[in-house]
Amino acid sequence: MVFTPPSWLPKLPPVPDTVPICDFILDERYGRRPLSDSWDPYTCGLSGRSITARQQKENVDKLARGLAKEFGWKVNGGSEFDKVAGIFALNTIDIMTLSWALHRLNGVSSPANAAYNADELRHQLTNSGAKVLFTVMPLLQTALAAAAKSNIPKKNIYICEMPHDPPIPKEFKTLSQLIKDGESLPELEPIQWSKGQGARQTAFLCYSSGTSGLPKGVMISHRNVIANTMQISAFDKVARDAISPNYHDVALGLLPQSHIYGLIVICHCSTYRGDQVVVLPKFDLQQYLTTIQKYKVSTLYIVPPIIISMVKNRDLLKKYDLSSVRFIFTGAAPLGKETAEELASQYPKWKVRQGYGLTETCTVVCSSSPTDIWFGSSGSLLPGIETKVINEEGKEITGYGQRGELLVKSPSVVLGYLKNEKATAETFVDLPEGRFARTGDEVEVRVSPKGNEHIWVVDRIKELIKVKGHQVAPAELESCLLNHPAVADCAVISVPDDRAGELPKAYVVKSNSIGLEESDAIVKRNILKYVEKEKARYKWLAGGIEFIDVIPKSPSGKILRRLLRDKDREARKNIGAKL
Repeated sequence: MVFTPPSWLPKLPPVPDTVPICDFILDERYGRRPLSDSWDPYTCGLSGRSITARQQKENVDKLARGLAKEFGWKVNGGSEFDKVAGIFALNTIDIMTLSWALHRLNGVSSPANAAYNADELRHQLTNSGAKVLFTVMPLLQTALAAAAKSNIPKKNIYICEMPHDPPIPKEFKTLSQLIKDGESLPELEPIQWSKGQGARQTAFLCYSSGTSGLPKGVMISHRNVIANTMQISAFDKVARDAISPNYHDVALGLLPQSHIYGLIVICHCSTYRGDQVVVLPKFDLQQYLTTIQKYKVSTLYIVPPIIISMVKNRDLLKKYDLSSVRFIFTGAAPLGKETAEELASQYPKWKVRQGYGLTETCTVVCSSSPTDIWFGSSGSLLPGIETKVINEEGKEITGYGQRGELLVKSPSVVLGYLKNEKATAETFVDLPEGRFARTGDEVEVRVSPKGNEHIWVVDRIKELIKVKGHQVAPAELESCLLNHPAVADCAVISVPDDRAGELPKAYVVKSNSIGLEESDAIVKRNILKYVEKEKARYKWLAGGIEFIDVIPKSPSGKILRRLLRDKDREARKNIGAKL
């Protein structure tokens, strides 16, 4: 059975396949809100610096000219993979200008998680084939270390300015200088594409662990981004028009612009719709609340840990004027039904919406409509999306309330994984109805009290751990742990956490090399410190370490994580009973 969007939604118009993202987002011919009727697309929540829609379009053109001269790149010369730029930065109001300027040159933007350490960043730079790296002053030392390991020369590192920067060393060019350089350079030649090239050509290389394993480069085409921008815009149009035919949103741009959620839902959709995004580089509860109050933010694009922080700090929230807020949109990790209900009781006028998507689907697959919010559900399918639910035997589920893996067909489903045909073949499957992406998530389709089909994510078939919306692959941590002399074997699982959603926990079989004088506490501390040295903070074993005699495995050698999760769940239950 193929599940489809609700009948009340508009149909998805044809998605352009020969238009680059930069034109689709900035050129009024492709349906974006007129520049003259658009609010400032990006405003810095810290400094107040703002750019107009027209300025941004001009800056994209100037920066593209500056980059072409700086790197010797030709608009229509070579492959897009000859023009890959890594972007390792905190949020700024200029990051999207940079990405769209790269697209104007037929290049690829590869945004990297700002929490990465040098080795993790090196993996992405090397795998993507990045020739240049853009960063910010707070991350410069990590960027320099990673670039050195990736054979990116120091002269190919550039600085994106941020508020309150220390003096930028003169040896590094800034984004502003590149834009300034482009002012006096001749116009670039037009992009020359054959029919359907936008559906074949990679625009973004975002790194995801997929359904398992180490981070892989997800090849996201121009058409993928355009499709999801159109899908989200069409889904939300009914609710926006009900407020006002000329409705503008003031959106919070706190989520990382490197994460697919922030990149598409906030950055692309908001600009296309003529909305304003107020940018913050990181979460600080008081700064967050001050920004909402000062800029009269109307939509909070956030993740469950931020919502938990809000419901646990009621008294602090009462000190701020949050009356401008209309919508909460949460994704990247599941939001508990009880937490959603608690926030809604705190602010009854807010519409608390939840969405679900993947990097591999170029973000949103389903979302709560403001007119049909069902706490605990991830909402209804967006226009142009079809799904199937497949049970453990590989058979299609044809009714409601039955569990199975969600498969997604959409023009936003990505091209595949860079240099990894095996993982691509495992995740993207051709069925009689077309090409589907396997999500690795176990879902049920249920009918809401208002009669619409909703997707409920009930479990994760895939092994990824979601820490504050960040993906952590158990295999990556296990590989790291096995390099420690005290570890003979290990397995990593997720454990629940109120603030982070989930945390990694390691089960470890101790090595025979451990001396008798070393206590378990000392060994655990040494292992924890080792992981902290090797991995980004969100990958640390904050869920703890537990020693075990043997790691449960199948006859084929696959770790039976479900048994370990059951063991941990039972231990937590026993502790709760004693308390």
